[in-house]
Amino acid sequence: MSVIVDTSVWSLALRRKTPPHSFPVVALLRDLITDDQVVLLGAIRQEILSGVRSSEQFTRLRDYLRAIGVNLS
Repeated sequence: MSVIVDTSVWSLALRRKTPPHSFPVVALLRDLITDDQVVLLGAIRQEILSGVRSSEQFTRLRDYLRAIGVNLS
């Protein structure tokens, strides 16, 4: 089973100031990523990357998402 994860969940998971244990949905996202069950739609990917402030941050985020199995190519 594949799961489409909304931008709001990705935002919570990617925030540096949010402790991961603060939101159970973040733990669920991590489990889904580990089990290779996450689908990242283009529109959601665009929303995630739209908040990036610099090309360095963009590259880090892109590489991070690739590393966990979300293909941004």
